[in-house]
Amino acid sequence: MPVTDPVVRIGGRPAVPRGDTASPGHRASFARHVVLFTSGKGGVGKTLVAVNVANALAQRGLRVGLLDADVHGPSVPRMLQLAGERVRWNDADRMIPAENFGLRVMSVGLTTPEADTPLGWRSAVATAALVQMLDDVEWGPLDVLAVDLPPGTGDVQLTLAQELRIATAVVVTTPGVVAIDDVRRALRMLLDIGVPVAGVVENMSGFVAPDTGIRYHPFGQGGGRILARDYGVPFLGEIPLDPRIGAAADAGTPIAAVGDESQKAIFAALASRIWEGLDPPEGEKT
Repeated sequence: MPVTDPVVRIGGRPAVPRGDTASPGHRASFARHVVLFTSGKGGVGKTLVAVNVANALAQRGLRVGLLDADVHGPSVPRMLQLAGERVRWNDADRMIPAENFGLRVMSVGLTTPEADTPLGWRSAVATAALVQMLDDVEWGPLDVLAVDLPPGTGDVQLTLAQELRIATAVVVTTPGVVAIDDVRRALRMLLDIGVPVAGVVENMSGFVAPDTGIRYHPFGQGGGRILARDYGVPFLGEIPLDPRIGAAADAGTPIAAVGDESQKAIFAALASRIWEGLDPPEGEKT
């Protein structure tokens, strides 16, 4: 059964008909491809993956936007050195995306008076704000709109499945059993509502001790591959447990942009696999 919702109101404007998951709307008509980054569970590094893969796509010469759809816990601005930015409006009364590291970015984190202002919104308000960040932002033409989803399988996920023609989704997990259990639900939801899945990325997959060269797996081993196998989707790759990756994210300098060649190569490979799997394959930026 497709999930459907009849109307949404934004800022007192007239009701706008919504699509449903079987016949979604086309609110992101400015983007050739919409790519979701999801996990179903917090703390697995989904935003880190979204930011770095989006940056790696931009390094290919693509026009890339990044929508932070985690309205209650927006962390994209922090990871792109935009935490001090606040939204600006153009003469047409549309929001102007912030820009850094080759990405056009919109997040509710750019709209609050202070960085730690809590948004105690009920789900109807949260989803209306999300729709507004699609409708009322001067995104310009994009090759890819990357969407960083919040954890879970709730209103935000369903709203985007109703409102966007999603090209594909990237599912992020860590290797551990508890994380995999939650991510299974998110992956099954995507498949049940007909969202194409590019595949699974395993974050924090292990590290090599610099003094001994021994590889350790503190969060388990192989969970991402098992998840991909169980649901018949591709396994896109592993991201090591590297403190330099996390430190770069905290500093707002994505490792895909500032890391060494081996670190950049991890996200370049993920970006290549995702881009090459988009349908229709229209090549690079036109």
